[in-house]
Amino acid sequence: MTDALNVARDTSGNAPVEKARTASGQRIFTGQLFRVRDRHGWSFTEEAPTPAPVPVRRPARVAQMLALAHRLQAEIDRGDFRDRADLARQLGFTRARVSQILDLLMLAPDLQERILDLEAVDSVEPLSERSLRSVVKLERWEEQRRAWDKVARLELQ
Repeated sequence: MTDALNVARDTSGNAPVEKARTASGQRIFTGQLFRVRDRHGWSFTEEAPTPAPVPVRRPARVAQMLALAHRLQAEIDRGDFRDRADLARQLGFTRARVSQILDLLMLAPDLQERILDLEAVDSVEPLSERSLRSVVKLERWEEQRRAWDKVARLELQ
């Protein structure tokens, strides 16, 4: 290791500098070394590694779908669309897809709030809409909360 350091080549404090020798002839260096991974394993360098990039956060897709459901229902209520079928025709969705999206509004309000708070970090979705459908199909909010706990335990880890 001492050969790789090219002993005592910098006095600025950035590179390792030999300070002393022990009675047994061992060298003592001061300075900073950083362990980095290269093609053949690990090596040491005097340069600090680049910091990890800041994770990219955005609302989870299921949160975006819930927000869309609220917007679409408001447009139906306002009279912009006659019904779900008209909405599907004008948006180019199937009626089944519009129903799936608007069914998210049947969730308990506290569950909707939790969903709207979900974030995808570096494009990793915390929860799929498909797994949420098993919760949506339950009519009673207490049952939905129990089902949510199961889904959240499996997916939100």
